Amino acid sequence: MIICAGNNETFDFATPMGVGLIETAVNLTRLCLFDKPEFLLFIGSAGSYGEHQIFDIIESKTASNIELGFLSGDAYTPLDNVISTNETNKKDVIVNSSNYISTNEELTKKFLKLGIGIENMEFFAVLKVAQEFDIPAGGVFCITNYTNKNAHEDFIKNHEEAKKLLSEHVKKRIKELTLK
Repeated sequence: MIICAGNNETFDFATPMGVGLIETAVNLTRLCLFDKPEFLLFIGSAGSYGEHQIFDIIESKTASNIELGFLSGDAYTPLDNVISTNETNKKDVIVNSSNYISTNEELTKKFLKLGIGIENMEFFAVLKVAQEFDIPAGGVFCITNYTNKNAHEDFIKNHEEAKKLLSEHVKKRIKELTLK
């Protein structure tokens, strides 16, 4: 099953789950309880912490849930904040999820030092629910912005093109898989 966030980030071949960690977790859990999918593929936009360029397509099976307060030493968590469905030794780009969009470019460079490359609001919730229900899962993302003071404006400017590129990429990958 292919899923996406919703609101203005929808695709004709994906089921919307909601925006952010909470809506996604609640709606995806409900879906899994009543009609458990064989697999989950989440598609969506993402912000880059600096290593990935605008309109890059990133595939990942690893997510984190690290807030900026952790990076500045102002917060900690007793929870496991990294999750992966990657069963190979292939190195994944780690996708960080938060209900907030990062705009502090200097602070977010610390994510790179932790091996975290991009951010998407929903992906950690997707992988957590998939883990709970023992469902293979992954994500495909298109970079719309960098995590800086222009993050929102760049997201708005690049969002439609990113959705188009994501659609093309996912449809191409599905075709490749059906030919195997």
